[in-house]
Amino acid sequence: MEICQQELPIKPWMEAKTRRLPGIQPVKAGEWLLRDDAFAAQMAYRDHLISTRLTDVFRATADSLPAQEELLETVLSELDAGYERGGAVTRPDGISVSLTGPPLLTAARLVQEDLLIMDMAAEPRLTAAALCFPASWSLDEKFGAGLMAIHGYMDEYTDEMAARVRRMFDAIRPEQPLWRANFLRYAKADLHQPLRNGEDKPAPKSDGFVRVERQTLRKLPRTGAVVFGIHTYVIRWDQLRESEQFAFTEASA
Repeated sequence: MEICQQELPIKPWMEAKTRRLPGIQPVKAGEWLLRDDAFAAQMAYRDHLISTRLTDVFRATADSLPAQEELLETVLSELDAGYERGGAVTRPDGISVSLTGPPLLTAARLVQEDLLIMDMAAEPRLTAAALCFPASWSLDEKFGAGLMAIHGYMDEYTDEMAARVRRMFDAIRPEQPLWRANFLRYAKADLHQPLRNGEDKPAPKSDGFVRVERQTLRKLPRTGAVVFGIHTYVIRWDQLRESEQFAFTEASA
């Protein structure tokens, strides 16, 4: 299914501070959750995946429930004026979302971000996730894993990088979420593109699509869990200016 934004609000390859790993920046007040012009289409696709492929896009351990509940409370407190609150929540696209059921799944039906919960009791470990729009990785394969196992397929994710990321997770302050972004070329625009380790991503043609993920990290003060949010943008390659295409290619080399 092709769902594209009209434009990219961020082009991380165009700035030195966001081009290289980890490229972490502070989230401005009120910008943890974002809503863009593809909201209605993305949310309809998210609802479809949840209703037809639930075990592919949602996993949670029993002991993650307190963090799920705290996350839903936090999401509800951050919803913008386009939402209507009552016994349920009516999204800006007019769809009513009940507040019953698994808290993380409810939160995921309210916002464009995929939401993943990392337990911080020992090594950060993925204990709950609503991942409707994976980019070349599989929730089934990564669920329950720690940071190193999750990122082990990336050549640049060395032991040194893993140690830096762990220190960053430990240092996150609840009042100051963080964000970074990655940028990828894809042959297809489909938001749901899971792959297992060893499976090859189809090579993009001369045109294809650009996929940008704005990834946020937010620590929940009560449970201490860290929420990893992923807001996905997709546009056609030819929507970029020639200078942006050149910079993208150079930064990806």
